[in-house]
Amino acid sequence: MVYTISIGSNERRKENLSLARERLKELFPSICFSTEEETKPLYFRRTSLFSNQVARFVSDNNAMEVISHLKAIEKEAGRMPEEKKQEIVRLDIDLLSCDDTVYKPEDLKRDYICRGLKELRT
Repeated sequence: MVYTISIGSNERRKENLSLARERLKELFPSICFSTEEETKPLYFRRTSLFSNQVARFVSDNNAMEVISHLKAIEKEAGRMPEEKKQEIVRLDIDLLSCDDTVYKPEDLKRDYICRGLKELRT
């Protein structure tokens, strides 16, 4: 199965994206990453910028297993549910799609994700 994910952080951005890339490479050796992109926050009052990437990989794991791995990486970066109210995102890794199943249709419309997907196709 081919998976597409998005990775984002607005707190210790460089370190947290680096951690995510390392762990994802260990779990999914076929993974390819788009260029990291800096974006303004969406729907947040906090003005700190985000670092974002899109990645694609092949895995025999089912979607729930993949999501479980993604959440474990977020937890390793120190993501805490109570920080959501403070608009602190240490690391957010979302499953966008698996083969023909789309999990985050609105996210797939975001400019930085469209650019990342286009880059991964070339």
